[in-house]
Order: sequence, then C-alpha cells, then structure tokens
Amino acid sequence: MKLAALAIGEFEPVEVTGASKAGDLIKSQLSDARVLVVGAGGLGCELLKDLAMSGIANVDVIDLDTIDVTNLNRQFLFREKDVGSSKAEVAAKFINEKCSWMNVTPYHGKIQDKDPSFYKGFNCILSGLDNVEARRWLNATVCGLVDLDEDGDPDPSTIIPIIDGGTEGFSGQARVILPRITSCFECSLDAFPPQKTFPLCTVAASPRLPEHCIAYAFTLQWPQEFPDKKLNNDSPDDMQWVYQTAKARAEKYNISGVTYMLTLGVVKNIIPAVASTNAIVAAACVNEAVKLLSFCSQTLNTYMMYMGSTGVYSHTFVYEQKEDCPVCTSTVRKLTVKPTSTLNELIQTLRDGDLRLKNPSLTSGSGKTLYMQKPPALEKATRPNLDKVISSLIQNGEELVVTDTMFPDINLTLLVSFGN
Repeated sequence: MKLAALAIGEFEPVEVTGASKAGDLIKSQLSDARVLVVGAGGLGCELLKDLAMSGIANVDVIDLDTIDVTNLNRQFLFREKDVGSSKAEVAAKFINEKCSWMNVTPYHGKIQDKDPSFYKGFNCILSGLDNVEARRWLNATVCGLVDLDEDGDPDPSTIIPIIDGGTEGFSGQARVILPRITSCFECSLDAFPPQKTFPLCTVAASPRLPEHCIAYAFTLQWPQEFPDKKLNNDSPDDMQWVYQTAKARAEKYNISGVTYMLTLGVVKNIIPAVASTNAIVAAACVNEAVKLLSFCSQTLNTYMMYMGSTGVYSHTFVYEQKEDCPVCTSTVRKLTVKPTSTLNELIQTLRDGDLRLKNPSLTSGSGKTLYMQKPPALEKATRPNLDKVISSLIQNGEELVVTDTMFPDINLTLLVSFGN
C-alpha cells in the first residue's frame, strides 16, 4: 500500500507493506491528531458525529451561539432541556458521554477572540460557519500562520488545512484549502454576493414585503423602545418582541407572511437548512479530514458542489487561486483613483469594491499614517485627513499599506495611480 506524503499535488509516495500495518498506522495518525470544528450548528453537529465515528478522538469545538428551540429539528445533539445553553458545551458533553473514546473540548465565544497561537495547535480545521464574514476572518488567520522562506515559498510544516463546508437548502459544498498552496476562501469571494439589505426609505415609509416590516421592527423600532439595550438575536424574548412588532406593522399595511421563522431568518440572515444536506456535506468534509490526517489517499482537488434539488448529483472542480488575492498571495494590487478624490472616498471604495474591507486603516509607503481606525486617540488625530484630497497626501504611483480587521496579521499593499 502506498501513502502520499502530502495529499494535494505531486509528492513522493511512502511505501507501507502489509494491510494490517497500514491500518494500524492510519488509526494511530487519526487518534493522535488534534482537530478544530468551528461551529456547532446544523453542520457542526454532523461533523462532530462523523469525527467520532471515524476515530478522530481529540477534537475542539468553538461556537458563539446558544441553543434555540428552532434548532432541535436538525441539530440532533441538543434536547429541549438544552434551550438557552451554549451549543459548543452541550455538543461536547453529548459526544463525550456517548462516545467514551472521544475527548471533545468546547469553547463558547467568538473565533475572533482567540489568538492566532490558538489555531496553531491543530492539525486540521473543519469549518461549519454560516456567514461569509467569519469564514473570511478564519481563512485569513490560518493563511497568516504560514511561514514563507526567502523565495516566498511556504514551509509545509506550518500549513494547517482548512476544510470548509456550507449548505443552503438542498445545495451544499465541501472544499479543501491548503493555505498558500491552493486557492483560499478569499479567492472565491466573488461567488458570494454581499449580504442583502433593504432600502431604509422603503422600510420606513412604504413597506411592501413581510421582510420590510421585520427590518423596520429591529432596525428602527427596537432602538426607540430600548435605547440602552442591544438586540440579542439569540434571545427568544427579544425575537418574540420583534416578531409581534413586525406582525402588527404588517397588519397595518395589509401585508401577509410575517412568521416567527421568517423573523429569525431576516434578523439573523438565516439560510434555509435541510438536515439531509448537512449530513451529506459533513460526511464529505470528514472524509477529506481523514485523508489529510492519515495520508491514505488523494484529497479533493479542491471544490465539491452538491445539488440535491436536481437529484443526488455532485460536481468536483479545481477552484483556481486568484493571482492578486490579498490573503494567499503577496501580489501588490493596483488601484486607479481620481486625484481629486478624498481619502474618505478611497476608503469607501475599499469597502464597496471587490476587496469588501470592513474597517481599513492606511499608511503611506513613506511611513506616514493617513488614517487609523484604532486606538481612539490615533483615529481622532488622523480624522482630518478623511476630507483631504488624495493627491495632497500621497504621490502618484505611491504604495499604500492597508490593514483591516477582516485580515488579521496581514498587510495589503496597494499601488495607487491617479487617473480618470
């Protein structure tokens, strides 16, 4: 039997003789590995179950959410008595009690609250996240852990594979990301349209859809009713208030269709979940984890799509690395702006353009700080620059160094040219 030394690409195989010896080696590699599951929701529950059944014993799981009664129809590690409790903690306890060989460690909190050193301790990361922003952050963090040599080539020992799974109704995808080798999540950002929003004027003055009534309730009426309290979309009481308020507004405008489930979907931007899709995608993800950890076979290269609405059909293809990806390449990106544009307009371009940054801070190539989001004192000191034209702050063809909370520990270099 031959085991690949690395799972993707052309590598020298390692010869292992004897089926039982090979089996013992694979079991040892799986039992010794440490895996992180990000998200303990519909996909996360399936991932934890499949990892347990595959003999991958040392698992950590992190999730910010608490259990809602609406989770119980598909997130099978939870029971009615668990409503209101931490998803990660309940899921870990359930697996540890039912599977004596498992050692699942839970973390209740945001993935952004963990230092990069936390993620360094894993052999593989399985992502079951349900939003693009968190997936971008995780992708950038793990890519940032890779050490590069003088030639810019990655050190294989610092590469932590990410297996990213996602579902939407009867469709789903599983993806293998080897940071700095294959394409990363950021390379495919164009495939994920920006989150849908509703025009405020329509929501406030002329609602036509049930979603408009719900948006009005939680964006406008909640702050007026509870000015000192932030809406907790994991609180059944808070969500019940939004539902009842939206329902009353819908009745006023003769709009039908406001339900509690739709309210949750609009407030949380929930994607419809189907239990069977979660099971299929999770199985594909854990199958790739087994191959990556044990080197027993060639892994997925690099993207699998499952389309259950048209039958039991899946399509596999290579998602190419984006040449100017700000996360997994070191390419200097080029940007043309009008010399009369203000710094504030440039920042808005970075937010609304293909980079889709969140809170960019900028420093000139000469080391001059143009604008910093944090700390507050530095933000206040650099705020006057926002209204200055860009040509008064930098030279034509000068490089800008951009940092953003979306890309921890990664600096983006922009070559700015003036033009129309």
